[in-house]
Amino acid sequence: MASSCYITFPTIFYAIRAESILKNQTFSFKMVPVPRSISSSCGTALRCECSDIYQIKKYLLENNLELEGFYRLEEEGLKTPAVKVLNSDHPEVDE
Repeated sequence: MASSCYITFPTIFYAIRAESILKNQTFSFKMVPVPRSISSSCGTALRCECSDIYQIKKYLLENNLELEGFYRLEEEGLKTPAVKVLNSDHPEVDE
């Protein structure tokens, strides 16, 4: 089962700023449209390795960036992905 983690932002401004802040870091990430399984509203999310999500969160907060939510999507073939809202204070990405 493949899984990816996502960070969402209150506005596109914060998403663009996050990309700028992270561009010189070693984290593997990509800015993508917010998956429909997370939200039906349009917007941009940061997709990253689940093992990096809490380090990325910490780095963005240290740079005074406002964040909205943290999610893990598990995909299995053509089925609708299972979404898990991650606790932003306690890493549980391997459950």
